[in-house]
Amino acid sequence: MTDDTKVKGPASYFPSIEKKYGQPISHWLDLLGTVSGKKHMEMVAWLKAEHGMGHGHASALVAYYLAS
Repeated sequence: MTDDTKVKGPASYFPSIEKKYGQPISHWLDLLGTVSGKKHMEMVAWLKAEHGMGHGHASALVAYYLAS
């Protein structure tokens, strides 16, 4: 991959999230839709507490979700 084709930002975490947690990104984004009224860090805390996700992965998913 060249620098122009590398995925940047929160989406750069997606391959490792899918590998580590065994679910596609669409699964996590759908779950975040169920708690969409919360603030960024509340959503991160929810992913960590309810789904055992690490802070960096949870934060990347929430940032991507909120930006879309």
